Amino acid sequence: MKRIAIVGGAGRMGQAMALGLGSQGDFTVATLVDVHEPHEKFGADSVRRIDDVDPSLVDAVVDFSIPESVVSSAKWCGAHAIPLVIGTTGLSPDQRAAVEEASRTTRIVMASNFSVGAVLSERFAALAAPYFDRVEIIELHHDMKVDAPSGTSLAAAHAIVDARASAGLDPMVDPTTRHTLEGARGADAGDGVRVHSVRLPGLVAHQEILFGGPGEGLTIRHDSFDRQSFVHGVALALGSLDSSPGFTLGIDSFVK
Repeated sequence: MKRIAIVGGAGRMGQAMALGLGSQGDFTVATLVDVHEPHEKFGADSVRRIDDVDPSLVDAVVDFSIPESVVSSAKWCGAHAIPLVIGTTGLSPDQRAAVEEASRTTRIVMASNFSVGAVLSERFAALAAPYFDRVEIIELHHDMKVDAPSGTSLAAAHAIVDARASAGLDPMVDPTTRHTLEGARGADAGDGVRVHSVRLPGLVAHQEILFGGPGEGLTIRHDSFDRQSFVHGVALALGSLDSSPGFTLGIDSFVK
């Protein structure tokens, strides 16, 4: 049974991870790390900083906090050779480099979305991409999300771009030449794939990938109605961790 420390354990994702992972027989939540007092501890200890965690009592760390804390977690895990699973998005290039540097001494898995459904929708989108003339992505998240567009939408856009390139297709050209309101057509994520971000209270994580061709359209939609939807993917990542160092981006290889 793996003993887990959750960084960001007082936040909504951290609390969801503690509840979901703690209910599975393969894991026990040993420590919640957060500067705030967790609403529920689920039988775990709580500390304010990752440096306050006893490394002898932890087999893996899960971090759904903020980019600055992710760097601290990565450095701590690298120093103690403890595997790390990261679900935080919006890291700067320097922060991403610090994470990859830590993976030289421990195993690190980082993903923009741990929902199995989101992974499958990205896979389906890559299959569809060569067969349609146009594609746009609408991602919808709760109003507390600080980064836009979402890491999930960027990953889907890159998968679509790669699939179109592999098929030898030319980049898509936006036919809109007059913008009454600048930015109305969203952001270009590459190859003309437009991404539109929505932030509203009441949402969790949702995404539509819309394809269009002559006389037809295809919509691939995924909805996370509850943060428990991410637990399965985190459990898959934790189950894949071994003692050898290395960096894995995304959980696609764990979804068979």
